[in-house]
Amino acid sequence: MKTVCFGEIMLRLDPQGYKRIRQSDTFNVSYAGGEANVAVSLANLGMKASFVSKLPDNEIGKSAIGALARYGVDVSDIVTGGPRIGIYFVEKGASQRPSKVIYDRANSSIALAEKCEFDWETIFRDCNWFHFTGITPALGGQMAEACREACITARKQGITVSCDLNYRNKLWSREKAREVMSSLMPYVDVCIANEEDAADVFGIRAEGTDIDSGKLNRDGYVSVARQLTDMFHFQAVAVTLRSSISANDNKWAGMLYKDEKAYFSKEYAIHIVDRVGGGDSFGGGLIYSLQNNFTPQKSIEFAVAASCLKHSIENDFNIVTVDEVEALLNGNASGRVQR
Repeated sequence: MKTVCFGEIMLRLDPQGYKRIRQSDTFNVSYAGGEANVAVSLANLGMKASFVSKLPDNEIGKSAIGALARYGVDVSDIVTGGPRIGIYFVEKGASQRPSKVIYDRANSSIALAEKCEFDWETIFRDCNWFHFTGITPALGGQMAEACREACITARKQGITVSCDLNYRNKLWSREKAREVMSSLMPYVDVCIANEEDAADVFGIRAEGTDIDSGKLNRDGYVSVARQLTDMFHFQAVAVTLRSSISANDNKWAGMLYKDEKAYFSKEYAIHIVDRVGGGDSFGGGLIYSLQNNFTPQKSIEFAVAASCLKHSIENDFNIVTVDEVEALLNGNASGRVQR
């Protein structure tokens, strides 16, 4: 059985080191996207994972497909055609200067795709889990309806559906996000969010929390998860908890709300190499742990540990193994050289 992830994969361009975009005459090239990142995480953890999208039938599209296949992701259901791949630029922050993301993704192949290009009955063969994020319906065109058709087919086939809310204000308004996501959430079993998503999309806020100052109130997040569950009848809600000390140093933890009980992970102090894709690596770790029937406590611990390690890796993909995650879970956080 496999997990199917549906969304956009983009060309990522980074200035070297901590240079600003205006300083740079060369850029590092990689590929990334919310659902693609989850698929790669799962494949590296030893799970069968498939990525579904539409990419241009040119060398850039083929390069993106190759980047996924390199890590064992099934790319057989990617549709080819359309004008272009989406691009985004990442300017790494340092100290008190925040990271910056600039998108150039309008009219990408997936954004212009027609819903009829995705045969979900066939795509979901041998599938037991379907994952998408709020980014995919935000791309416009027929993508919201394509997500809806995928969710309906998954529900008919008894496939578990997870969604990371992933609100992006550069793609759509809060009002449009609430309208569209409210129509999709009834098909979702596992909802993943960060400290801002529930507020941005559904107006549900964690009381006593100020993300800009790094002050997080655990009880407030239990209330948020409970309200989301009451609203949409989720089987589980997972929330990432990030306290930012600076662009380089964060505290990182998570909560899983399941069966009316909240489970909190340990908190990690992380020195960041690359934080983009951190939430996706959390989602991949969570999906892995839930599919392997971990207890709720171990599920959230595994997801947070996997994501903690991602923050030490350049680019979006989380290139870690189960053994590495388990070692961190078991207390090996020293970073000593392994010989």
